Amino acid sequence: MSDFPWLTALALTPLVGALVTAFLPRTPGAALPKQVALGFSLLALAIVVAVAVQYDAGAGMQFTETHTWIEAFGANYGLGVDGLALTLVALTSLLTPVVILASWNDADERNTNLYFALMLALEGLALGVFMATDVFLFYVLFEATLIPAYFLIGSFGREGRAKAAVKFLLFMLGGGLVMLASVIGLYVVSSDNGAPSYLISDLAALDIGGNTGRWLFVGFFIALAIKCPLFPVHTWLPDTTAASTPGTSVLLVCVLDKIGTYGMLRFCLGLFPEASDWATPVVITLALISVIYGALIAVGQDDLLRLIGLTSLSHFGYIVLGIFVMNSQGISGATLFMVNHGLATAALFLIAGYLIKRRGGSALISQQGGMEKVTPQLAGLFLIAGLASLGLPGLSPFVSEFLVMLGAFSYAWWVGSIAVIGIVLAAMYILIAYARTFTGPTRAGLEGIRDLHRLEVVAVAPLLIALVFLGFYPKPVLDVINPATETTMIHVGKTDPPADVAQGEEAQE
Repeated sequence: MSDFPWLTALALTPLVGALVTAFLPRTPGAALPKQVALGFSLLALAIVVAVAVQYDAGAGMQFTETHTWIEAFGANYGLGVDGLALTLVALTSLLTPVVILASWNDADERNTNLYFALMLALEGLALGVFMATDVFLFYVLFEATLIPAYFLIGSFGREGRAKAAVKFLLFMLGGGLVMLASVIGLYVVSSDNGAPSYLISDLAALDIGGNTGRWLFVGFFIALAIKCPLFPVHTWLPDTTAASTPGTSVLLVCVLDKIGTYGMLRFCLGLFPEASDWATPVVITLALISVIYGALIAVGQDDLLRLIGLTSLSHFGYIVLGIFVMNSQGISGATLFMVNHGLATAALFLIAGYLIKRRGGSALISQQGGMEKVTPQLAGLFLIAGLASLGLPGLSPFVSEFLVMLGAFSYAWWVGSIAVIGIVLAAMYILIAYARTFTGPTRAGLEGIRDLHRLEVVAVAPLLIALVFLGFYPKPVLDVINPATETTMIHVGKTDPPADVAQGEEAQE
């Protein structure tokens, strides 16, 4: 492993690309801004591949860079990746070029430069969030992601985008202010224990228990629950996905929202293990409500983009559930679920976007019908993505969902039993939506609609290939995730319960 600052180079690549793309000449219909944005996103992906090749799964935090930033605050420019961070960095770097390709013709001709520059800026800031090993740096980047996200929602997209952007911003700023109180609290705690420091490694070594730890935990958890989102602070999600372009929705739901669940593992469990254990019953209850409530209201949705957004509320409930049952199956499953949810939901959003463009911008399921007869490729790809989302065996979300369910049943039989209901409801909302949209008699006026063209298929092909490959062979990703899970389990002081089946076999012998 060389001394080259791989992670700094990774974060700067899309940010530099955003500046270059933004200041290119604005020529209506020009492909250059898109090509430049795609080139920088592919360069970032290549850097991630280089990092992954050198990464040692059993060696903990790697590629670390630590430089004093604001000495008076104890803030440092600190970057590093472990198994948890690397999987989300890889997901982010894969989804960005996919979104750029799929959104090739989405932007208004006058705003092409801005549209793709904002995508790159969002990628660079999100990568910085996942790689930050300093809480203060994490917080600054956490808030900075709101800037490109706000303009992507409010300046592009569909009817109601301005209102959705404001609602998104207010929710996120509110959560950020609550987190800021806890960030300041960490400064006080670290100062009382010697010198102020925001490095996660320094803070994790402190015993932040009792009421202090619980209050600090609550500040982080509220902000991260809004980001996920989790019931009842989820209401910005369906409005945002319904009003945004499909590409923007992918970056928001499949990348930015992962900051919430990532933060729960990194900070809630990593810095406040005692408080996390104390809050577990409440968090598990909220997670189960999210699973069932999100799935139930998704079943009755008529707006296809809103429906996909609400399915994510249910899926994030599973991820949070896996984190807080605090056993190895649950935590590994939750981490893998973040990756698989990103792949499946991204495919759903983008393929739904292809459909909406062919229907004159209408996302209403009630105005569709019989599309599989005129667009069989589109219908087939949507079905594959939908089956992945509902956890069909052989596709990658099944593996992560199965691990989370194992963790839930190991925690308590009734928790697993309630969570199973979400799987049944998932089959309902996906299959009903597919049937109403693609099957039945073809509506008048649809006969001339073209099926997918080559660029659209190429854009989503990596997602579908990954869904199938990881469905049959998830070992490469789990080999990266499991050591990070073991470290988390040791830190929170938890061990897996003994297997009842093994005990039963020993008794029979």
